[in-house]
Amino acid sequence: MNSRKTISEERVVQAFSGWAMLLINLAVVLGSVAWIIIVITQAARTDTPSVLLWLIPACLTELLGLLLLGGHFTLQPNEARVLILFGDYRGTIRTSGFWWANPFYSRQRTSVQSSGTDSGDKGSAASHSGQRGLSAKLSLRVRNFNCEQLKVNDKRGNPIEIAAVVVWRVDDTAKAAFDVDDFEGYVHIQSEAAVRHIASLYAYDRGDEHELTLRESADEVASALQKELQERMLKAGVVIEEARLTHLAYAPEIAQAMLRRQQAEAVIAARQKIVHGAVSMVEMALRELSEKSVVQLDEERKAAMVSNLLVVLCGETEVTPVVNTGTLYQ
Repeated sequence: MNSRKTISEERVVQAFSGWAMLLINLAVVLGSVAWIIIVITQAARTDTPSVLLWLIPACLTELLGLLLLGGHFTLQPNEARVLILFGDYRGTIRTSGFWWANPFYSRQRTSVQSSGTDSGDKGSAASHSGQRGLSAKLSLRVRNFNCEQLKVNDKRGNPIEIAAVVVWRVDDTAKAAFDVDDFEGYVHIQSEAAVRHIASLYAYDRGDEHELTLRESADEVASALQKELQERMLKAGVVIEEARLTHLAYAPEIAQAMLRRQQAEAVIAARQKIVHGAVSMVEMALRELSEKSVVQLDEERKAAMVSNLLVVLCGETEVTPVVNTGTLYQ
């Protein structure tokens, strides 16, 4: 099978100064007008029709001057123009200013017609690509794309809602112009696909020990998302500056159940700390009583004391003590 090269490579070229060419073009246009006037005046004064033949080159020169005026264009900072001559890529101009280039260079790199039959939820990117012709000028500025809230399943199959913001810019104008149909739509669709894939690789929260989760490992997840996006955007000549999650929540159908689970986990964690602290205090009390010989307790009384102290320390309400006025063993 014959392989066809489809990867474009940017070539940076320099255009002619627009101000210098403007003077030359104006001189050609005004000189042609003066030439035409002189020919007509000479023919009328000498009454020689053959002199009018000079109107042909004079008019052609005038048309050439007017045509050359169409080659002027301006570029703002962080803006580039792709030069296309009869379908052939000739280079990219990246320097801002007033320039002149071949007037036959195309001012559109493609023309996309919208059928107007898109239906359903196909995303803004799908409809965006068919709304306008694509200019040969490309913006190199940094742009933001807010991914819509997506409903996906995490690593454990729980339905969650997730959204992200992607900061990107065009780096290779040739790839952006020729290797993808619409690089802006490409960025939008691939961003949504990457967010869906990343969400399926991590659990929402409460993973195993040392396991990364979407909620607790925001920096690691953002780094993984940026890396995957960059791999996807190489075909379009786009650089991903930053990618981060902006919204993360359980889907409404399981949100209440997950909230109860989180509350139960919080109660269990609090109880564990309370019990650990109470046991430590009881242990300290028995040790202090024994070391300082405050009172001698047998095993049965120690057990009763431990039980009473645990009830006092672990109970949710205040405990009303019962005072024993008799001896300890009555």
